[in-house]
Amino acid sequence: MFTRFRSMPATALAAVLGCALMTTAAPAAAQGKQKKEQAAKGKSLSPSKGFGPALKKMTDAAGAKDAAALQAAIADGQGSATTPDDQYLLSFYTLQLGIIGSDQAAQARGLDGMLDSGLTPPESVAAYNFYSGNFAYGAKDYTKAIQRLEAAKAAGSTETALAPLLMDSYLSAGQVDQGWAIAKAGIEASRAAGQRPSEDLYVRPAQAFQKANRTNELLDVLTMRVEDYGNPATWRNTLFIILQQAGADKDLNLDTLRLMRATGAMTERPEYSEYAALAIEAGYPGEVVNVIRQGKTAGVIPASDQHFNGILESQEPRARADSTALAADATKPATLANPRVARSTADALVGNGDYAKAIPLYEAALNGGADPVSQYRLAVAQALAGQNDAAAANFAKVQGNRQRLAQLWTIHLKQKAAPGTGG
Repeated sequence: MFTRFRSMPATALAAVLGCALMTTAAPAAAQGKQKKEQAAKGKSLSPSKGFGPALKKMTDAAGAKDAAALQAAIADGQGSATTPDDQYLLSFYTLQLGIIGSDQAAQARGLDGMLDSGLTPPESVAAYNFYSGNFAYGAKDYTKAIQRLEAAKAAGSTETALAPLLMDSYLSAGQVDQGWAIAKAGIEASRAAGQRPSEDLYVRPAQAFQKANRTNELLDVLTMRVEDYGNPATWRNTLFIILQQAGADKDLNLDTLRLMRATGAMTERPEYSEYAALAIEAGYPGEVVNVIRQGKTAGVIPASDQHFNGILESQEPRARADSTALAADATKPATLANPRVARSTADALVGNGDYAKAIPLYEAALNGGADPVSQYRLAVAQALAGQNDAAAANFAKVQGNRQRLAQLWTIHLKQKAAPGTGG
């Protein structure tokens, strides 16, 4: 029962991490700009005498947009192009042939020839390298794409697609750390400008880290992603992976599901099934009842669901009796004096929704010595009680295997304080 939720097909990479980056195409307007700029620069080139006749044919054919004539003139010019200027002009008209015929391979050859000649005008270096890198990316030649796109970046390219393409080229080439470094820089720049970063800057590195079985880095990326995309689906995907990592640690699984519940990320029946089973085993009937009722209110659990109705039938009487006993035990000096009993009593109170009553019990448990679980659950109780500042301070103290959950709770608190930051 405990593994059914986590072994669902939804664990597939595409379902967990979402969409993939799409290749950008070189816009015709930008290609036309290249043509205009280069035509002006061509006046300063000095073609050889033997290349002159072929060059005139190429010029006339390009002006008439006659692809067949231009292709024939280029073939003729290949035999007479003997100088760097000749080769540059031959490459320039190869680019024009590609534009006329919408032939990206020809465009790529033309751009490469011009760039490799060393004669590209300084003001065109960034654009030519960008489009050359874009074509290489589309052809899955990631090594070349990285070379060209880095050159475009160094030349001051302002193309909005540059960073995503360069990032994805590194990731696709297996250079995950370099790709993530570019993504992080893009994320930080967007945040500094008051903008929400593109989700591609999270999705593709996350996919790459998952493929490389680098789970800690994967969760680093997903933790940053949920800051900017704090919708229930993103929370669910992130916590889903934490559940997978928790393995057989039922106590940690329960804490993870509690955060999933708090963030509105419990959107499927299996989450409720696992949550209820864990809470029953831990001895929290009040929490079992509350979570099932929440599932019914949310419409995830049908009113006629026999499985959950059977659980409610058995747990509701226990929850009522437990609530009465807890109220009596919570203030007993013996409870407060025993760290283990104080924590277990506080845990049950939180399950019942009595968050404020649980706080002094967790504090008493901590008076008995360092306890990472009590430290974490104290902060959770404070968060659920609306004591956000105190909760944030205590989440910052959490160490061990709940540190990631503490980070995510802190993000959740900030999002609650600033509605509309998800989506």
